[in-house]
Amino acid sequence: MPLPGSGKTVTIKSFIPDSGTELIELTRPLDSWLEHVEFRALLQRLSPENILWLFASAVLERRIIFVAEELSVLSQCIHAVAALLYPFSWAHTYIPVVPECLIDTVCCPTPFMVGVQKRCLEQVLDQPMEEVLLVDLCEGTFLRSVGDEGNILPAKLHTEMLTSLKTHNSNNNIQTSEQVNTHVSEAFIQFFVKTVGHYTSHLKWNKSGQGSFQEKAFCKDVTSKSCRKFVKRFVRTQMFSLFIQEAERSRITQEGYFQRKVTEYQEQKKKQRRNS
Repeated sequence: MPLPGSGKTVTIKSFIPDSGTELIELTRPLDSWLEHVEFRALLQRLSPENILWLFASAVLERRIIFVAEELSVLSQCIHAVAALLYPFSWAHTYIPVVPECLIDTVCCPTPFMVGVQKRCLEQVLDQPMEEVLLVDLCEGTFLRSVGDEGNILPAKLHTEMLTSLKTHNSNNNIQTSEQVNTHVSEAFIQFFVKTVGHYTSHLKWNKSGQGSFQEKAFCKDVTSKSCRKFVKRFVRTQMFSLFIQEAERSRITQEGYFQRKVTEYQEQKKKQRRNS
């Protein structure tokens, strides 16, 4: 049986002794970015400020190395950072735990997100690396950085996300992993909603149904200067390019969680304009 498409339901017949045949309906989620994600692991090891520096580096597809003693910490934290990029996907080298024999991977000139054990740190530091963010998850610090990580994100949105992450740390009502994941992811989803959520307005379609993204008009449509500066850098990334290529294939908007948030935000802005 083929795997159902996102949001689609498949019916399975199941024979249960003494009960007979039963029909079981299984619905595939529209989005699965929070499956097997544990943001709490990242929050326990890095401050909100450092998480935003890390996010900014990932958004611009830079080279990022995570260092920790435990393999589980490496895999959990790297997976969490990748999930923060939703609705976009990391499109480059991604190795949660690099074997010692492949430490030379950190010399790769292309973007990567990799994890190495603490015992291999000296080997990593001996490698000729440029423009790398080296994250020590044991100490919660950066051993190396490019230097501009704090200036990549638009100031207003940076402050909003920082406030949201700090609220998590002081909110005793948030206890379960699901609640933590929802609270944290919402802050980053709103960031993308406010910076690039208007992308559908700049897709033009020909008679054959092929879409064409109008990049210049898309960037110009961003009113905030700081946001426009960020967007002009972000549209050059591979993850944005792949996202747009997928959007150009179908005129039917994918009704995933991100698109629902975009619609809610746009409706809110319309309501504010009517009331002003």
